[in-house]
Amino acid sequence: MNPNLDRLHPYPFAKLRALFEGVEPPAGVKPIRLSIGEPQHATPGFIRQTLADNLGGLANYPNTIGSDALRGAIANWLHRRYELPNVDPATQILPVNGSREALFAFAQCVIDPSRATPKVLAPNPFYQIYEGAALLAGAEPVFLNNLPENGFASDFASVPDHTWREVQLVYVCSPGNPTGRVLSLEEWKALFALADRHDFVIAADECYSEIYFDDADKPIGALEAAWRLGRVDFRNIVMFSSLSKRSNVPGMRSGFVAGDARILEKFLLYRTYHGCAMNPAVQAASVAAWNDEEHVAENRRLYRDKFARVTPMLTPWLETAVPDAGFYLWARTPIADTDFARRLLAEYNVTVLPGSYLARAVDGVNPGAGFVRIALVADTHECVEGAERIAAFCKSL
Repeated sequence: MNPNLDRLHPYPFAKLRALFEGVEPPAGVKPIRLSIGEPQHATPGFIRQTLADNLGGLANYPNTIGSDALRGAIANWLHRRYELPNVDPATQILPVNGSREALFAFAQCVIDPSRATPKVLAPNPFYQIYEGAALLAGAEPVFLNNLPENGFASDFASVPDHTWREVQLVYVCSPGNPTGRVLSLEEWKALFALADRHDFVIAADECYSEIYFDDADKPIGALEAAWRLGRVDFRNIVMFSSLSKRSNVPGMRSGFVAGDARILEKFLLYRTYHGCAMNPAVQAASVAAWNDEEHVAENRRLYRDKFARVTPMLTPWLETAVPDAGFYLWARTPIADTDFARRLLAEYNVTVLPGSYLARAVDGVNPGAGFVRIALVADTHECVEGAERIAAFCKSL
């Protein structure tokens, strides 16, 4: 067996199940689950219908590179969303089976284990796939603490040169999971300069990019930042996007990667052997989804309403605020985050995720400790009821 499997940590939800062992929620109180970031809004009917209408495609093996129609629809979306005029669908876009699968596979393709001590840099707290991908590629994860005192930013300037020389891949999550923070153009500029100096690849995880609160201030993406800074070949940059959150189709497993054609050529070769081509019916439904913005605007409206109603209910009791983007509240707890989550379930039948499960201790600090992640993914009524119960629990403390 691959010995690096023994280096993997239990997944956060496995830890959560262990934490909740023996807990008996109050009888007759409906469970409210705010722990997992699984969109609960209804899948748009036109996407479901397009999927059903194209089931005949199941009789054919799909191409790993995807259909011209799908890559063209993604290129058009990149143009509308980020004003990127010249993304080449043939060489700079590759459909993938959801961003999670691609974020993991990308490290296996990019990391050169023959180089001394290959390292992968990631934010902390972080999406756990980054760490697992690094370890199973034979690399060492390096984490940058995202702390409230620096606005949950990654302080790239604090990384010493001797570490940068060994970094081959940097994962960036913007909007961030769990903090919801969006990188600024200046932060992207600094990271691009570091990539030029030390020759590493940037993997920009942007699966929350379409859940934001101000239409006049949309989250900037990595390729958009590169284009605005004159980096028109997207050198050393690959972005990862998904329909799961944008279009409420997490079960469809549909997304794409886009960016540096040189890197994507190698990633396509890797994926050809990997055997991960997208189902033809899913490709057709994805074309329909990327071509429509009306359902995405309605999706944002639902999230905006939930944040507007829930956040004021919790701020008297928990240190939290509406994030830059995304559908999580990152809330500081008055007691240990694990005790908070366990007691909240036991006393009010609401589940949230302890922040310490999403981070690693670095320099003696676990930046997720003392926080919980609250996913506002259920319908508005349920989220409001959940907030009422959390407020009552906090008041009891």
